[in-house]
Parts: sequence; C-alpha cells; structure tokens
Amino acid sequence: MLLRVLAALPFIGILLGVPFVNRVEPLMLGMPFVLAWIVMWVVLSSIIMAIVYRLDSSNRQLAADGEEVSS
Repeated sequence: MLLRVLAALPFIGILLGVPFVNRVEPLMLGMPFVLAWIVMWVVLSSIIMAIVYRLDSSNRQLAADGEEVSS
C-alpha cells in the first residue's frame, strides 16, 4: 500500500498540483513558479521511484537470486 501511494505522488504533484500553483510570481531560480514546480517534481519523481525500487520486495528477491547464481 505504501509503495502505491509513493508511486502516485509524482502523478498527483505534476498533474493535479499544477492548477493550484499556476502563477508567474514568485520567480524561483529565474523560472516562473509553475515551471519550477514541474522541474521540482521531475527531480522528486526520480528520487521517489528509486525509493520504491529499493523498498519493493520483489526486487530484493531478484537481487538475492542474482547473487546466489553468480557466487
């Protein structure tokens, strides 16, 4: 359940969050706020997906099987 919620966060942040932050001011790093919001969620999406990958038990099982075969 936790992994599904984590995986849904980028979707919620980018698609459902943009209408609420759709403004030019304030500028963040020289970008309009809405563009900075999207860039932030693209970076966060990579981080969140890495966390989901590490927490997923099926990936741990595949890694364990791969270590046994190579040993």
